Amino acid sequence: MKRNLKILFAFISLININLFGQNSNVVKSENRIIKVDYNKSAGKLNTMFKECIGAGRANEGLRADWQQQLAMTKKECDFKYIRMHGLLSDDMAVYREDKDGNPEYNYQYIDALYDFIVSIKMKPFVELGFMPSALASGPETIFWWKGNVTPPKDYKKWEDLIRNLTAHFTERYGAEEVKTWYFEVWNEPNLTPGFWTGTQDEYFKLYEYAARGIKAVNKDFKVGGPATAGAGWVPETIEFCAKKNVPLDFISTHTYGVNQGYLDEFGTSGTVLSPDENSISGDVINSRKQIDNSAKPNLELHYTEWSSSYTPADPIHDSYHSAAYILQKLKQVGNAANSMSYWVFTDIFEEPGPRFTPFHGGFGLLNTQGIKKSAYFSYYFMNKLGETELQNTDKSSWACKNAKGDVQVLFWDFIYTLPDSTNNQQYYIKDLPSKPKGSVKIEVAGLQKGIYKLEVYKVGYKVNDVFTDYLGMNKPNQLNKQQVNTLKDKNNGAPIATEIVKIDAKGIFSKDFKINENDVLLLNFRKQ
Repeated sequence: MKRNLKILFAFISLININLFGQNSNVVKSENRIIKVDYNKSAGKLNTMFKECIGAGRANEGLRADWQQQLAMTKKECDFKYIRMHGLLSDDMAVYREDKDGNPEYNYQYIDALYDFIVSIKMKPFVELGFMPSALASGPETIFWWKGNVTPPKDYKKWEDLIRNLTAHFTERYGAEEVKTWYFEVWNEPNLTPGFWTGTQDEYFKLYEYAARGIKAVNKDFKVGGPATAGAGWVPETIEFCAKKNVPLDFISTHTYGVNQGYLDEFGTSGTVLSPDENSISGDVINSRKQIDNSAKPNLELHYTEWSSSYTPADPIHDSYHSAAYILQKLKQVGNAANSMSYWVFTDIFEEPGPRFTPFHGGFGLLNTQGIKKSAYFSYYFMNKLGETELQNTDKSSWACKNAKGDVQVLFWDFIYTLPDSTNNQQYYIKDLPSKPKGSVKIEVAGLQKGIYKLEVYKVGYKVNDVFTDYLGMNKPNQLNKQQVNTLKDKNNGAPIATEIVKIDAKGIFSKDFKINENDVLLLNFRKQ
């Protein structure tokens, strides 16, 4: 009898699907409701997501197109700081020695770069590296642009360089400004011999001499590290600085959303997006716990690099899947980090050398021509959120308000769709239609009576999805001006819909919105 009832129930369910047009491809059947109240605040919105953004290397920042892209990104996403490699590398012409071995300093290239950064109301997150060849103890380098990764031949000369550079910054920009900067010593010294040919002890020595050079100029300037890969060396760095009374104002480290790999500049190892729900966020939360349990529990925590993948040849960076991924990871991090610096803002990025195609899996939120990828809109949308967060139990959304009476609801659906035994380089290069997930009911109570203009923004398959559009052009190796303009116009982040909403005395808005896998939607209620 039970078996017959099950068959009958299945038959009735099938009839219902056919009669009422329910899509059999819907992945989840449960109803999702995001219910918030304008009058129930959760406090000030934590904007750690836009505190800092990455860039490839300092010398690239002297390019006009790089500067144009950064100015646009600052205007639309409002990043506060920018961090990059190679500030002290030979192509920045910072250091040499005369015939008697006396140091000579030159900051003309750095000045041109930092003057621009400051002019657009951003601040440098100063990464101190790599080693000028005239100060290096060996010839080992990394990347196409040959950043020297050896310890200094003379640690006192290294300290003098850092002190002189810091004094120069102070003279040029003023102590009060430089007090707001961060000085980070080196990059990923635990990846040996790739980024550092020395030992951990030698890195700590490098750090100590740099920190003392900075503090000799002004004790209030902020210095930190170890800028490690894979969230490494956090307890060890704190222990070293505590025992030796070495200045340490913040911890910095990195994490990427793949489980394996090492300096894979060309993506040849076949990266695999981690299926672990707590990838990225697990590292960040653990780093915060390590700090809390240390001798310096009040240290700031800055993740100065993070992304879905550690290689600039991973098509997930170009895919529309990245938009929901970014939001999901940042939401999971919560208050654990003071900043989460996405690596990087542009594909003007030459670690493997100049790239030969417009979409090659580069790290950037923008491609070389300044075309906005889907990932860009995660930050563009987040920057539209009001300063006050509303109470909200939904784990894949933010709801906010601003002082004007406007309300924003940003929600998404991140789904891991990478098939087993398939890597990113095989999967994300394809046209990947998304499956329907049903609807999300948005309920906003406590709204002020009156007229609102509702703007609906979206990222998803074929919506602000430049890579799928590029595939539709048959992947040209070079884009002509018309193709660039077409892709920019189609992927400009404009609202996909607008409507006038009348809120009566009850103060309630309620509406269902269809959503697909890996969609991102932003509702912006603008009080008229």
